[in-house]
This record gives sequence, structure tokens and C-alpha cells, in this order.
Amino acid sequence: MRLLATLISVWFSAVAHAATVTAVVTANNVKPLVIAKLQDLDLGTVTLGPGTWSNATVSLSQAGVLSCTNANLTCAGATVVAQYNVQGSKQQAVYISAPNVTMVNQSDSTKTLTLVTDAPSSLILANSGYPGSNFSIGGSVTLDSTTSAGTYVGTFNVTVDY
Repeated sequence: MRLLATLISVWFSAVAHAATVTAVVTANNVKPLVIAKLQDLDLGTVTLGPGTWSNATVSLSQAGVLSCTNANLTCAGATVVAQYNVQGSKQQAVYISAPNVTMVNQSDSTKTLTLVTDAPSSLILANSGYPGSNFSIGGSVTLDSTTSAGTYVGTFNVTVDY
């Protein structure tokens, strides 16, 4: 009997010392991101001047402003920034990655140029789903007097992520 009384006493004392605390649980669900290309990037036509020179840069900003101020270059033709649309959940930050692009001369694949991209690092989605938010990507290439003539083409690898 004494053993039973001791066991009951231990059980009640354990119950008497119990405590309860509550915690809030939250979950933030977001729509999956969808990205679509709206237009390609085009730096126009660049004519190289005579002589020996280096480090002449042609650039097109995200806003579509062309910079071709080096005396050894003449820029002509229509220029267009690359443009993309991203859709997801309203007011969410979307991070954008657009690494530099290797452009290959279509007449001689051993000749390349590097397009240094000019892209936003992030944006805040203005709405959920359609119509999404647009962003533009520009870039720059550095030329010199030994740059081979021809059309240079490359491919963007644009990634968006929450």
C-alpha cells in the first residue's frame, strides 16, 4: 500500500509541475514564377575605324540608351534591349540573374566577344499572376582594331527566383 501511495504521489507531483506554452505557426505560400522573353537584345551595327586601337566600348543600358562615344567606332541602326516578363505573387521580391554572354562570330566560330550584361538585380512584383512585371537587360561589348568583322550571336541565360 505504501508503494502505491508513493507512486500516486510521484504521478501527481509530475502533473502539478507541468506547464503549457503556445506558439504561432505561419506559412507564406507564393505562386510559382513564370518568365517569358518579350524581345531580344540588338546593339545595332558597329563600324570599326582604321588604325591600331583598343578598349572601345559599345553599351546599351537597361533603359535603351546607346553609348558609342569612342572616335574609333561608328554606331548605326536600330538598337533594342532584351525584355522579359515575370509573373508570380504580388509584392514578392524577385531576384534576377543574367550572367555575361559569349557571342560567337557567325562567319568564324573561333572569334568571340563577351557581352557584359546590364540587368536589374531584383524587382518587386506589382501584381499576382497576369500581367506580371517587365524588366529589361542591356549590355556592353569591348572592341579593338583586331576585332573580326561579322555578326556575333550569343544566348542569354536569365534566371528569376524568390
